[in-house]
Amino acid sequence: MRSIEVATVDLRELKALELAARSRIVFNLGRWLVPSQSSNKVYTVTLSPPSCTCEDFAVRSAGLTDGHVPVCKHVIAARLVAERDSGESAPPMVVDEVPKRPIYKQDWPKYNLAQQTERDRFRELLFDLVSGLEDPPQPKTGRRRTHTRDMVFASAVKVFTTLSSRRFACELRDVHAAGYLGHLMNSVSVTDYMDSELLTPVLYQLIERAARPLIPVEHDLIPDSTGFSTSRFVRWYDEKYGRERSGREWVKAHAMVGAKTNVITACVIDGPTAGDSPQLKPLLEATVASGFQIGTVPADKAYLSHDNLELIVKHGGTPFIPFKVNSVPGEPGSLWERMYGYFMFRRPEFLKLYHQRSNVESTFSMVKAKFRDHIRSKTDTAMKNEVLLKFLCHNVVVVHQEVAELGIAPVF
Repeated sequence: MRSIEVATVDLRELKALELAARSRIVFNLGRWLVPSQSSNKVYTVTLSPPSCTCEDFAVRSAGLTDGHVPVCKHVIAARLVAERDSGESAPPMVVDEVPKRPIYKQDWPKYNLAQQTERDRFRELLFDLVSGLEDPPQPKTGRRRTHTRDMVFASAVKVFTTLSSRRFACELRDVHAAGYLGHLMNSVSVTDYMDSELLTPVLYQLIERAARPLIPVEHDLIPDSTGFSTSRFVRWYDEKYGRERSGREWVKAHAMVGAKTNVITACVIDGPTAGDSPQLKPLLEATVASGFQIGTVPADKAYLSHDNLELIVKHGGTPFIPFKVNSVPGEPGSLWERMYGYFMFRRPEFLKLYHQRSNVESTFSMVKAKFRDHIRSKTDTAMKNEVLLKFLCHNVVVVHQEVAELGIAPVF
């Protein structure tokens, strides 16, 4: 703990002080249990030798052989609590010059303009985006199918407003009166549109198309995945504990996100247990096919593989994926060896570029805060389409924001 007796306290130590003061940190079976500040996770910490199950500790200490073990905020917080509970005085920290979090300049007039005109401009941009959609062949018998552009527009506006099907009726009459819909449908029928398998490939296409106006400004791309909770419950048998368990079903979405504008350039929705690493190829190839030039690709350890490193370099990018504790240098002269050496011997520079990855968490937070983190739909197809619609709405909103701030032309 004496290692933090310095003239000033850094941000990691400042967060540790806050953790120790406000969180419930307990000692159990020889280990400290420290809660996360940003999620419901609880990390396991040991003090001698220092170790923690968090990502920050794993990345900063992986492969180090010089005997120096960098500590994370959870280890520092556990040390503070240990000394406090044992009656010892906490080590002195001079906080006369507490570091400030980096503040990014905001052009408030442009930001305000974008926020105040978002609803109207969202409709205009969405209408422009879907206007060229072609209809599949109509069924030979039965009722004629609604135009694809009307199905997508109505469904996207419903997700954008976050209203229920019945309360959405007034909004639907409004967009019809404005000329955005070919005919006025019943608001409840919009849920049927979202349950159509014909809509799924169209939504994938529109998400990628909606990101294209930002091709000139986006080069650093980040893959990651997130989950959306549903209203369906499932049961399963827990073989380890020999009993049945139940819980909410959820939809897992994989996405490639721009580090500068938070636009989603491509996405894949697979099963809730689908691994992250195999999804990098379709995400990256779809992004390249849209016209994006690949710069840096920071990703977490779930994406670490020989194939993924080579794929990123093949498309002109530079991978910044941290190596695992058991990773080895590999064959001399190989791409794996070069990246391993960069990770081991140029760690500060590596971490500075790698920590762009936090922008993908900001993107998922934006989507969930604006369009809800749960799904109303009940069927598999509708749940998948609802998540795709959230991503589509997010991209349209991001394009509108960048039109106001960067002056780009929103040409899809």
